[in-house]
Amino acid sequence: MEDDDIWHDDPRSLQDSEWAKLSSDFSNAGYREGITAGKESALQQGFDEGFAEVGAPLGRELGILRGISAALLSFLTLPGTSASKQEILDEARDIASQLGRVRFSDIAPPDLEAERHAHEHLDVDDDGVDPEPSEDMRERRQMEKLEDMITQMNAGTSMIGDARTRPSASDVRHLKGRLMALCNGLGMTLQWS
Repeated sequence: MEDDDIWHDDPRSLQDSEWAKLSSDFSNAGYREGITAGKESALQQGFDEGFAEVGAPLGRELGILRGISAALLSFLTLPGTSASKQEILDEARDIASQLGRVRFSDIAPPDLEAERHAHEHLDVDDDGVDPEPSEDMRERRQMEKLEDMITQMNAGTSMIGDARTRPSASDVRHLKGRLMALCNGLGMTLQWS
């Protein structure tokens, strides 16, 4: 008869416990969805700000410089180029080559917030040494080293500073100055908008 007692319990008590469980499950699911939506919103906002304030302006300026140098180089190699323009042509080639070597990561300012976040959430050894980079990061660095080696093997190009170092934002400013001086020397006026 004791087995029948569990079936004869108050049905209201069973409904209440099921309601409490459902309510708890929905509350937890809502909380998780809210946290996820908040993270996605902050992530999107951070991307939008970084793109508008850093990525797009730097990429645009580097693209304009590369475009001007390529157009100037193309103009200087038109048939009828005299030997007196050879020095100018060499300068234009050097500038175009060095601008082609610049990566966005070379000139973008460090993302201090991302670095701080990584240090907070990644394990750092007791001696303060950063953990091993991810597989993606190792592959990217290896590819960049190969690109650098190919660039260094390219005959007839000089590089700013030591060939083993990457260009910096100040190097790009210097190249911009050289390019503007070259254009001005040829009587070309450029307008930056």
